[in-house]
Amino acid sequence: MQAWVSARKGFCHATVKVHPLAGLSSASPARYITTGAKSVFKDAKSAEFLAAVADRNSFPRLNRIPEVIVTGRANVGKSSLLNAVLGRKDLLFTSKKAGRTQTLNFYRVGQHPGRLVVVDSPGYGARGRPEWGAVFHHYLETRDELRRIYVLLAATHGVTPADQAMLSSLDAQVQAVAGTQFTLQAIITKADTLHREGREQVEQIRKDVFKASPTCLPPIITACPTSGGVSSLGVEEVRRSIVEACGIV
Repeated sequence: MQAWVSARKGFCHATVKVHPLAGLSSASPARYITTGAKSVFKDAKSAEFLAAVADRNSFPRLNRIPEVIVTGRANVGKSSLLNAVLGRKDLLFTSKKAGRTQTLNFYRVGQHPGRLVVVDSPGYGARGRPEWGAVFHHYLETRDELRRIYVLLAATHGVTPADQAMLSSLDAQVQAVAGTQFTLQAIITKADTLHREGREQVEQIRKDVFKASPTCLPPIITACPTSGGVSSLGVEEVRRSIVEACGIV
């Protein structure tokens, strides 16, 4: 497994234009978002940072609230996407500098004691560190509350060798528990950076994801544009996926 990074600045601002890749996502369109997802994420102010974990002996005990964990390689847009999903502009620190996220960071969603927990992990890849990966994998192996792992993939870079290694490793873990403990899903980020051949690039990513990880659920396509008048894409689908993974209806 390759070693472990953070994201870039930005926050999803919906505007009047429809994103050119709208309709490609395998997830349901926003008008079909479940009541559960709307109720869980409606109170953005209640989202709260709970703990930062740097070693395997410090995982917090959170009343067995269901959890999802999010990972991805350097500058994949993880913090920006999670800020958008949680409905907060700066709950997670965003940076263009790789390696700013160095711990497992736990965030509560919903009023105390919370409806679910989102865990932000250090990035993997060339600038990652083995100790970050060790804590991440220990979490996967021991956290009974875990319901789904999300792997973020940058649209412009496609599925890199580091992504392939991560997807393959996680696929083996999902198969080992027959998908009964947790599942795996890919999220394509920065779709707003794609141009004329964007649809072909997205389709290639889908094929590469399935090849590396047959158990991975179909990718959700997302975009958090900071300019250009293009609408955000995929945020509601990500929320719905998280809520369904956590068994909230």
